[in-house]
Amino acid sequence: MRMFYAYAVPALWLAWCIYWWGAGRDVKPVTRRESAASRAGHILPLVIAVMLLALPSLPYGLLSNRLLSPTHRVFFVGIALVVAGLLFTIWARLYLGRNWSGVVTLKEGHQLVEHGPYRWVRHPIYTGLLMMYLATAITLGHGAGFSGLLLAFASFWIKLNIEEKLMLKQFPDRYPTYQRRVKRIMPFVL
Repeated sequence: MRMFYAYAVPALWLAWCIYWWGAGRDVKPVTRRESAASRAGHILPLVIAVMLLALPSLPYGLLSNRLLSPTHRVFFVGIALVVAGLLFTIWARLYLGRNWSGVVTLKEGHQLVEHGPYRWVRHPIYTGLLMMYLATAITLGHGAGFSGLLLAFASFWIKLNIEEKLMLKQFPDRYPTYQRRVKRIMPFVL
């Protein structure tokens, strides 16, 4: 059982990475891409967030303190949230289809997707990833994981603001209406 606890969450993240890599191979050609400086502004906090989550045994001082007890209930709540977040990101990726990119871009024939999970939030991939980060922080139980969650949120917030500016330029008539109707990453809230 100890091995299951140690490897279940990393195995789910690995499965997600493999799916994401494979799904990202069939996308539309790019017509416009964000600058390297723009990308660095949201990638750096995300890299630090990943390090805080993936390397929990490093001595982080106060961040090494355990905030949640390592109980079976805490672990299985975390696993359930990882799976929910993983499935939500895949659902969003399927609806986004060939418009997807890990970099802020415009694609040839770019479409504004407003159905599926995009009916509930404008950035459902970030919603699902934040669920996965939260779940990982819960299963680890230490301050570094929760700090990583905050950094991941900041990274996604920076990136989605860049994406939204691009969408407003690309869809000046439709995107403002979509913004008024649908929240960014938390249905009905944020």
